[in-house]
Amino acid sequence: MVITKRGLVVGATAMLISTVAVTGAGIHLSQSQAFFQDSPKELIDEVWQIIDRNYVDATFNQTDWRSVREEYLGKEYADKEQAYEAIREMLKKLNDPYTRFMDPDQFRNMQMDTAGQLTGVGIQLSQDENTKKLTVIAPIEDTPASRAGILARDIITKIDGKPTDGMDVNDAIRLIRGEEGTAITLTIERAGQEIEFPLIRAKIELHPVRFSKKLENNNNIGYIRLNQFSSNASEEMEDALKDLEQQKVDGYVLDLRSNPGGLLNSSIEIARMWMGNGTIVSTVNRRGETDRQEANRSSLTTRPLVILVDGGSASASEILSGALQDNERATLVGSQTFGKGLVQSVRGLGDGSGLAVTIAKYLTPSGRDINQSGIAPDVEINLTDEERKSLQTDREKVATADDPQYVKAIEILNQKIAEAQSSTARTN
Repeated sequence: MVITKRGLVVGATAMLISTVAVTGAGIHLSQSQAFFQDSPKELIDEVWQIIDRNYVDATFNQTDWRSVREEYLGKEYADKEQAYEAIREMLKKLNDPYTRFMDPDQFRNMQMDTAGQLTGVGIQLSQDENTKKLTVIAPIEDTPASRAGILARDIITKIDGKPTDGMDVNDAIRLIRGEEGTAITLTIERAGQEIEFPLIRAKIELHPVRFSKKLENNNNIGYIRLNQFSSNASEEMEDALKDLEQQKVDGYVLDLRSNPGGLLNSSIEIARMWMGNGTIVSTVNRRGETDRQEANRSSLTTRPLVILVDGGSASASEILSGALQDNERATLVGSQTFGKGLVQSVRGLGDGSGLAVTIAKYLTPSGRDINQSGIAPDVEINLTDEERKSLQTDREKVATADDPQYVKAIEILNQKIAEAQSSTARTN
């Protein structure tokens, strides 16, 4: 099976909204689908083989992976459901929440999410690598979760009263997903306190880019909000930049706050719109092979740029912000990013199920491995929980005088615009 970069995701998690794109090879079911249904061991072996060939850790979490194959192929399985459970048990030995199995329903839901259609509450969920608790990476703006005030790094302790201790992420997703208009209550742990959030599931359409021209201190500012790196993000970013360039803005604020990431290739394409040359990102697999992505002199603007980041800026957001920071193309303002530096490949299996496999880690141009540590902004401006909740529940306040991080970004951007104009004047 050939997996192109369109099939790679960075920092993939089990998602209630999904920014994963699967290659054509992954979408089509094998002609041997009936065989897999009748022979569950073949499906187990297919998963084992994919992990054996591609998993990022050659020690398989200090596990004798060949013995694992013998163990699980030595058992009998009455049906594919037992095989699915065996696969999940097998993958748990890797201790990697981002390498995960999806049954056919979950895989189809992921494909629908990728197309920008989903029904849910609008959060991205992962299992904390250290505590194993269900953790919100980021709520998606203008969704039931964000309007209710759920925040990045909130811990989900109960789903409709059911404790989540030891709960698999896929099981949590099955409980949280549901029909549009139905109710669900999530119990959140935040700063040592539990808070209940009654939510109504909704149909959510995802458009990754919003933009506008703002007048700030006599400068025309192009404000671009990118909320995820989905398959159409680069196209929408290109449209936004071309529109704002025609409006002759003086500089840009790119808002990546609470952007949980998505497609690796999308982050590379967008980085090339901002930088004319230099390294964007390198990926390293278990054999130490490095795939280095470079800018290709196709930038759409050279105007000053400030990027807003926070603890919900993860994976592809960190690739983009790290590339522009290391190349001194942008100044980062806000708070420490999430710290998710892993790359997954998503593959369709023979019976219509799917598998996400961690195949590599990525490094910023200067060689930083930011997994679990994140990227530090150039100028740190931390918001209180109350300020973050206020901005999430009232989106009209974002990128205004009521938004402290935006205010600081504008202050820095105005300085950069003045320096650029002064330099141009001296040249002329």
